[in-house]
Amino acid sequence: MLNYLGADINYGGRVTDDKDKRLISSILRTYINSDVITTPNFKFSKSGTYFSPPSGDAEDYMEFIKNFPLNPDPEVFGLHGNA
Repeated sequence: MLNYLGADINYGGRVTDDKDKRLISSILRTYINSDVITTPNFKFSKSGTYFSPPSGDAEDYMEFIKNFPLNPDPEVFGLHGNA
């Protein structure tokens, strides 16, 4: 449902190319899926730098975010390291 809202409803009216719509849907499926909730520390990238944090309060999440690299690698955008 969230994928549909994000890809088809939110961006659907702005993105007119069918390949771009398919790309948006594919990207959203990476970040919005049941594994993010059911798998502890679900990895969003191959390096493991970006993963879903355990449940906590706002301060826990802020501390988690502060530990991200200042200059992220291309993987944060789903790109190959040579990008």
